[in-house]
Amino acid sequence: MTFKDPEIGAVRELLAGMGGDGLAGPIDYPTRRAGMDAFGDMSPPPEGCTVEAVTLGGRPAEKLTPKGAAADKVLLYFHGGAYSLGSPKSHRGLAAHLAAGAGATAYTSDYRLAPEHPYPAAVEDGLAAYKALLEQGVAPARIVMAGDSAGGGLTLATALAARDAGLPAAAGLFLISPWANMTTAGASYAVKEGKDPMISTAGMVDSAATYLAGKPDDVLASPARADFTGLPPILIHVGSEEVLMSDSVAVAQQAGLAGVGARLEIWPEMIHVWHAFYMMLGAGRRAIAQAGTWIGERLS
Repeated sequence: MTFKDPEIGAVRELLAGMGGDGLAGPIDYPTRRAGMDAFGDMSPPPEGCTVEAVTLGGRPAEKLTPKGAAADKVLLYFHGGAYSLGSPKSHRGLAAHLAAGAGATAYTSDYRLAPEHPYPAAVEDGLAAYKALLEQGVAPARIVMAGDSAGGGLTLATALAARDAGLPAAAGLFLISPWANMTTAGASYAVKEGKDPMISTAGMVDSAATYLAGKPDDVLASPARADFTGLPPILIHVGSEEVLMSDSVAVAQQAGLAGVGARLEIWPEMIHVWHAFYMMLGAGRRAIAQAGTWIGERLS
């Protein structure tokens, strides 16, 4: 297959060599989690960024302070990994580069993961992290929440839970390839099946069952079906080759129905969370830079 962007072809070759989607069927969670953390080691933060282990909302977290970052401008980042994989370490570089572009300090939450801690543990931890920042004296207008894949869904769920708890809204939400619906609803699940080298429809079905663990699929599990009234402005990045593209379209629609400002960008030829490949993908670096500017504008 020929691509207008040859770098995305190289990324696809790399992923093919790694075996592609590993979420369908039985998963060796310790091995998969270690592998994702090792990928994070290949994607370092910007030079001069300090990394500090902290506690946020009763959970381990990392505080990432890029060179010249403002202490009172905060990016609260939730990592992806289908709610069962990932950690602050695996997404350290991505979160730090976004924060650097925004001139902000980032906090990455080590929220609890399924299957050991199924839904709603992740949402409880996301809300606790946001509350902790407010209790530390960070103004809500100085916080942007962001996340990729499951972390994008968790970003939305945390914003909804904060609204329902009567907390003030953050300044904005940035979603990268969000997984925001536990069902495989939407045309992209069929049309893009086999074209997405990162995930498959079958993998998402299995991951949803693991995350929900028999609990009802409500709007905090599938925020793409929620009423977004009262949420802050939203920026959504999704690739044209993603199985999950329909989730992003549904999120943008829900925002519009609620009168919430939203910008949906579908990047041609890009795959699930292409930002994470910024070390070898110019489109990843451009997406991070653009999003960093948007986050910085929300925090100014």
